[in-house]
Amino acid sequence: MITHGIRRVIKVLLIVLMAATAFSFAVMWLWNWLMPAIFGLHAISFWQALGLLVLSKILFGGFHGRPGFGRDWRTRFSWDMTPEERDRFRTGLRHWKDMTPEERDKFRADIRRGCGPFESSPATPKE
Repeated sequence: MITHGIRRVIKVLLIVLMAATAFSFAVMWLWNWLMPAIFGLHAISFWQALGLLVLSKILFGGFHGRPGFGRDWRTRFSWDMTPEERDRFRTGLRHWKDMTPEERDKFRADIRRGCGPFESSPATPKE
């Protein structure tokens, strides 16, 4: 007799396999439709499309296993902060909300100006 937990795992695995298959066929179809016509590249197979999906996930998507993924960015970046850092962070957010438009413009200008050896300066033509 199969327990509820095992059924759930099998169900999730089937859904993941169906989604991977559907996305692989979509990538294969789009590649074979666009890339040979635009760039003169060869058509790819289903397995090559699946490999492209995995490679793009590794390079661009990453593997997010940390708590708070998908929530608001303010809470996502504060999950590993100490309570003191979290309070300082929240105070900074409140301070930004309380700034006047002129103060915000000055703050943005200061940020754009940079600091240290990486300061950006207007380009001057050399004579």
